[in-house]
Amino acid sequence: MRNYINILLALVIGISANGSAQSLDQYLTEAAENNPLLKAKYADFEASVQRVAQVNSLPNPSISFGYLISPSTPHPGTEKASIGIRQTIPWFGTLKTSGSVYELQSEAMYHEFIDARNELFMKVKSAWYPLYEVHREIELHKENRKILESYKQLATTGFKVGKNSMSDVIRVDLLIEDTDTKIKLLEDKIKPLTVQFNRLLNREDNSEIEMVESIELVEIPLNYRRDSLLVSNPTLHSLDLKHQSAQASEVLAKKEGLPGFGVGLDYGFMPDGRNMIMPMISVTLPIYRKKYKAFAKESQLKQEAIEHYKSDVENTLISSYELTFYELKSAKEQLLLYERQIEKSKQIITLLEKEYGNSGEDFVEILRMQQELINYQIAEATATKNFFIALAKLDYLTAKSE
Repeated sequence: MRNYINILLALVIGISANGSAQSLDQYLTEAAENNPLLKAKYADFEASVQRVAQVNSLPNPSISFGYLISPSTPHPGTEKASIGIRQTIPWFGTLKTSGSVYELQSEAMYHEFIDARNELFMKVKSAWYPLYEVHREIELHKENRKILESYKQLATTGFKVGKNSMSDVIRVDLLIEDTDTKIKLLEDKIKPLTVQFNRLLNREDNSEIEMVESIELVEIPLNYRRDSLLVSNPTLHSLDLKHQSAQASEVLAKKEGLPGFGVGLDYGFMPDGRNMIMPMISVTLPIYRKKYKAFAKESQLKQEAIEHYKSDVENTLISSYELTFYELKSAKEQLLLYERQIEKSKQIITLLEKEYGNSGEDFVEILRMQQELINYQIAEATATKNFFIALAKLDYLTAKSE
């Protein structure tokens, strides 16, 4: 387990480079240390390493013992008892080839573990950013409510002096009630998102989750890590190693179809005390060829299947990359749009407030623009979430770990 934690800590360092890095990276480290599925993947890998040591060893030697109870016809030189030991030795290179088969499989399982780690990081990020979005929306609605309260006071004062009608006050009340309901629903939404996030870290459902106030975008170059898509992907590495293992299995099938050898030593106890030692050698003749041919054919079919699997994974990676990169660019364009719209909406509201102060008109328009402003701000928070979730997917697809 110590090796497991050391590996993960080394791989987790420096995962993010945005405003949320410090908080989120701590959760990624915690998930890597505690997630039960990741622990299971690593235990499977360690178990496969032990399998290599098993197949690299010679078969157990056999010891035999015989004792002559009552010979029917005594003969001079007939032994009273004997003891022998024998060791079977496979054809030259069989053990080494067998070890290579399982060693390659073990390396493949290690890359499966790395893929599981990368996928876990993507899931943690994809669960953290929706929490950020909800907290940001609640904050925006609370700020909007304060503004609406100030508008209500303004409308009430205007009504008392005959500047506007009572309907303006009621309109603000409706918006305040609507805002209160939205805040309540968003606060209720925090619980399932918190449970989902904490379960990824194998923590208690109600464990506290730190949130940042804002997140700054990171600059993403065109063809972001596109060159590492098919080069660094651990699933492809795993399939390559499994293909090599299947090739080694085909070679192993041929070697197991060759004769094996046995060496041994018998020691006979004679009645006259002249005990004897007899070296023994034997040859195993693999005359039943059906199982060896089937083993070889199985290995060939595995190679063919792995080639198809690899082709399918490559196709999926490329198509997923293109779609996810589009989602990333789309979210960024939306963010730039919402930033402009927010700025212009604030300018319009400032102008409308001045006009209302002078003439008492356009109060309804002020309320409408204020609602448009909050909608743009919420859309900005959603686009921020979508941007970083798409980035997390791209990091997973391109096997980015730093």
